[in-house]
Amino acid sequence: MAHKVKLALPPLGLGVYLAPPGECYNAVKTALQLGYRHIDTAAFYKNESDVGRAIRDSGIPRDKIWVTTKLWVDDIVKEGSATAAFQLSLGLLNIDYIDLYLIHAPAEGVRLMAWREMEDVCRKDTAATLVFQTTESSTYPLVNQIELHPFLQHRDIVAYCQANGITLQAYSPLTKARKLADPTLMKVALQVNKTPAQVLIKWGLQKGYTSLPKSVNAIRMKENMEVFDWSIPDEAMVLLDTLEQGYRTGWDPTVWD
Repeated sequence: MAHKVKLALPPLGLGVYLAPPGECYNAVKTALQLGYRHIDTAAFYKNESDVGRAIRDSGIPRDKIWVTTKLWVDDIVKEGSATAAFQLSLGLLNIDYIDLYLIHAPAEGVRLMAWREMEDVCRKDTAATLVFQTTESSTYPLVNQIELHPFLQHRDIVAYCQANGITLQAYSPLTKARKLADPTLMKVALQVNKTPAQVLIKWGLQKGYTSLPKSVNAIRMKENMEVFDWSIPDEAMVLLDTLEQGYRTGWDPTVWD
């Protein structure tokens, strides 16, 4: 619900997928010190309390940090469960509001019910923005977070989102480091004098996507931030676009048993 968004969605954020307690706290606090202003967590990651504590301990005003968390599929099963799950996440984070609340993945048969509960949550001013797609809802999604990188480009989803004003957000933009040695990627990295990881992040930014690279390493977090004062030439972007392989680094959230 756009009128409640308190802060513009930062183009780059820190993902904390399954980062264990302690390690997650240190990573988030370091990231905030480095200039990150978007932290992406989830109920499933079991580290929301660490994220919230690091934000509070950072000394940075809450309204300068974008916080995303997610509703897990087990909490979409019956009426009222999505609302309860949101309140639990808000309590674990121990912050006044959540900027972005996503359905982590679709669950068969109950998506619309969960979405309508999330609409109710949003109306109570404890969540600024809702995310996901349904055709029978009075609230439209503003963001769609999917795995996006040159090796998995989701051109049909991208085209739909761009045509409907939905911001695309890339998780696993670094392919979990599995494609960093790709010859074409390395060629482009050499051409622009950047690391393959930086090229992957920049590819998404130049496409207009926001990006959520995960790292708990301060050096890599800093490196991942250094993507705003240079660009990939058009011909190199075209070359990177040829890398499409339908390559997923993990699960397919569109398939749920």
